[in-house]
Amino acid sequence: MSQVVETLVEGGKATPGPPLGPALGPLGVNIPAVVAAINEKTKDFAGMKVPVKVIVDPKTKEFEIEVGTPPTSALILRELGVEKGSSDAKNESVGNLTMEQVVKIARMKRDGMLASSMRSAVKEVLGTCVSVGVRVEGKHPKEVQREVDEGKYSELIGE
Repeated sequence: MSQVVETLVEGGKATPGPPLGPALGPLGVNIPAVVAAINEKTKDFAGMKVPVKVIVDPKTKEFEIEVGTPPTSALILRELGVEKGSSDAKNESVGNLTMEQVVKIARMKRDGMLASSMRSAVKEVLGTCVSVGVRVEGKHPKEVQREVDEGKYSELIGE
């Protein structure tokens, strides 16, 4: 019976210390090998928290690593090159995304979303833009959601 350790690590910067070391120690796996494998798989997400699952077979001490995608808000902020979202998202914006960037983020997150279509995935990303205080095409994201419903970006979305 495999055992699973789930944690959030900074991309490319996992260490044998907490939270990984204490969780993996009792399972008897080679912790430095696990850390090296996680860092290799998460290096593209440098500076972002990434969900990681380490699946360990306690009998053979073999392990498998599954890397999730960072939260939508983290992808939005990385695309903008800013540290954090607006502390007053209703009145203050921290940046402006193009519709191409929104579609790119929706494609990255599509597998982990409950959205039934690419259009719905794009609208989910736009919803996250509302909460982190990011404008899209210079407009409030809710306005852009209406435009998506009206079919304005259908070609770009690919529907």
